[in-house]
Formats: sequence, structure tokens, C-alpha cells
Amino acid sequence: MFNPLNPKEMASFIDHTMLRPEAQTDAFDKLCAEALTYGFYSVCVNSCRVGYVAHRLQGTRVKVCSVIGFPLGAMTSRAKAFEAREAISEGASELDMVINIGFLKSGDYRTVEEDIRAVRRATRANTVLKVIIETALLTQDQKIMACEIAKKTGADFVKTCTGFAGGGATVEDIALMRRTVGKDLGVKASGGVRSYEKAVSLIGAGATRIGAVSSVAIVSGQDGSSSY
Repeated sequence: MFNPLNPKEMASFIDHTMLRPEAQTDAFDKLCAEALTYGFYSVCVNSCRVGYVAHRLQGTRVKVCSVIGFPLGAMTSRAKAFEAREAISEGASELDMVINIGFLKSGDYRTVEEDIRAVRRATRANTVLKVIIETALLTQDQKIMACEIAKKTGADFVKTCTGFAGGGATVEDIALMRRTVGKDLGVKASGGVRSYEKAVSLIGAGATRIGAVSSVAIVSGQDGSSSY
């Protein structure tokens, strides 16, 4: 049986996230300050902000995560690989890449696999690669296939969604993803996680990381429903 986490323990599961395209610099100052105050595992930002937050967090335990091919996943594999290398050079130690959803839904699994491998090859040995499968756009069988492909490529995590295509993390999807990848990969729940209770239920279903904008609300028991 899963034992609920105290706020400090919960914080260690969370990638504190700011991916809004209109976010200004002060939002990233706040993001980093909150990550340090509450002990979040990482901050997760668009690649253009990696250098800034890496500088703000230099010498701390908070890791820097960048999204790659976000939020559509529909650019070329070479473009994703280039963005991955740039993000790593700027200070990212974790990458959350979006798969090519259209190719997956077309049944072109080889191209999906090669797309992920292109990013994996662009990483360093200690870079954590998370693969966003965009659960809201997939059937059950497609979710399973996406997870199986991610595992085959040597990814470290599978992740539910971007939060930009509707839907969000569900207990059912997390349980399915965990069953599919087994114990070897992490499972990241992202999209619509705005409360401590929701985060606990997702971790209980098999999530090993939570991506959230409402991270402070989650660890302090506040209502984060106004965030996305």
C-alpha cells in the first residue's frame, strides 16, 4: 500500500514548470526561488530559458530540465537533436521531448523510434531523457506502443502529456504506462496536476515524477485550479 508523502517528500518528486510562451523574466526568477525554497527536484523550462535558470541555480541541488520539440513534436529529428544539444550546453541535465504524434498515429513506428533515437544520441551519458507521448491524443493501443518504443530506444522516462493538447494525467494512464514499461523506466505525470491529493493518487498508480505549474499549491495544500 502506498503511504502518502509529507510536503518535503512530495517536493522531491516535482519538476517545477514554466512553459507559457508569454512568460517574462520575472516569472523565471520566481520559479527558481520557489524551487529553492520548497526543494523541488528540478525546474522545467523552454530551451531559450535554460541558460538563465541554470545560472540562477548554479551550485544548488535543483536540476534544470528543458523541453524539446515542444509542444507539437512535429519538427524534424535533426531539429530536435540540435535543440537537445543546445539545451545541454546551456546547462540542462534532463530533457522532456515530444514524440512525433502524427507518425505514431499513422502506424509509422520506425520513424517514431528513429526520432527518439536522434535525441538520445544527442545527449550525454548522464542526461535524463523523458519521452512525452501526449496521451490525450492517443488510443489505448497507441499509448502502449508509444511506451514500448520509448523503452526500446533507451529513454529514461515516459511522460503523459504537454498540457497544451487538452486532457491531462490520469490514474488510469499512469497505471497503463507503468505496466507497459515495467520497473526499468520512470513515469512522469504531467498535465492538470494541481493538488496534493491528485499528485498522491498518481504516485500511487506508478508515477515517479510529477510535472506541475501548481507545485507550491501541491506541497502546501492550496487550491491550484487557477494555474495550468
